[in-house]
Amino acid sequence: MRVVILAGGFGTRLQEETSLIPKPLVTIGEHPILWHIMKIYSSWGFNDFIICLGYKGFLIKEYFSNYFLHRADITFDFSKGKSKMIVHNKNIESWKVTLIDTGLYSHTGGRLKRIQPYVKNETFMLTYGDAVADINIKELVAFHLSHKKAATVTASQHPGKFGVLKLGDETSVECFDEKPFGEDGWINGGFFVLEPEIFDYMTEGDKTIWERGPLKKLARDGQLMAYLYRGFWKCMDTLRDSKELGELWASGNAPWKIWDKL
Repeated sequence: MRVVILAGGFGTRLQEETSLIPKPLVTIGEHPILWHIMKIYSSWGFNDFIICLGYKGFLIKEYFSNYFLHRADITFDFSKGKSKMIVHNKNIESWKVTLIDTGLYSHTGGRLKRIQPYVKNETFMLTYGDAVADINIKELVAFHLSHKKAATVTASQHPGKFGVLKLGDETSVECFDEKPFGEDGWINGGFFVLEPEIFDYMTEGDKTIWERGPLKKLARDGQLMAYLYRGFWKCMDTLRDSKELGELWASGNAPWKIWDKL
């Protein structure tokens, strides 16, 4: 199952970092948050990624083009008048990474619509390029497959500022409201599992906002279910968030570092 990551936004609330690099390349410790997100998925055996690029997307391309150098010890041998690279102790994840330019000004739904040819007619996963969690991805997928609806959103609990979910019986989503002021409760934590019919809900091209149009329509049609998640979840939305995540990583007790526990 492929994993789609939205990585094209401007990251305006983190301008201290994003004036030079795209938000998904802002580091937690020695690695970009994008790497941490991919490690979460690959810990559960999901290694096929599609990354939606936009703002400074070429830097994400350069990061992966040099990934071998980032993750291995290298000897460059010029002694015979030629350049020879010898790799030692390589520590490379078995990832397949497809990088798609989804437009500089496209909204989230527009970016998602643009990668439709790459997911084809298959169930796939989607998340944002700025949030980490200690979520069990296999349980999330099993929940999605059990209810046979078009979409599953991971519902996390966090004070305000994110899209609030009004839940009906069990885990059905009755209503989706994007970032209502001053409300607490279950919020859109990303980590979606989706069926290809969700693309039928994207009717405004690049202007489609996944959280305002398609998700609301899916909820009204009874096609959006919530995976209730009470574990650690943290979004890198501001410089303060970035520092807090960095401190957790430096402590050696980062909750999302599940690859050392499985």
